[in-house]
Amino acid sequence: QEQVVESGGDSVQAGGSLRLSCVGSGYTASHYCMSWFRQAPGKEREGVAGIDTDASTYYADSVKGRFTISQDSAKNILYLQLNNLKPEDTAMYYCAAVGLYDCWSAGGIQSMGTWRNFDFRGPGTEVTVYS
Repeated sequence: QEQVVESGGDSVQAGGSLRLSCVGSGYTASHYCMSWFRQAPGKEREGVAGIDTDASTYYADSVKGRFTISQDSAKNILYLQLNNLKPEDTAMYYCAAVGLYDCWSAGGIQSMGTWRNFDFRGPGTEVTVYS
């Protein structure tokens, strides 16, 4: 059964950095496009970054230049490097996977839209940024 589990969340001061990890099992990484989402208290879950199987990436405008998504396909681990963190980055962060056919049919990971369109997702890891 496909499964992803996030880790790396912590409480950090504004301007600090974190690296989130998402370890996958039960599936072949090259068969899925991957994304990171986040949900702040009282807000909708939003897409943060995504990566296609050809390693092309996309980022939400709010994190461009600060966050970097990457993947170790051999180990089936997805990463999100968070730099220059701001209090508004405080949220629960989730990784999610969608099958290659659906990903490419939509026009790539940047076109997948809501997290509900993804096949499976993890329980999340919490990031708190204090000023």
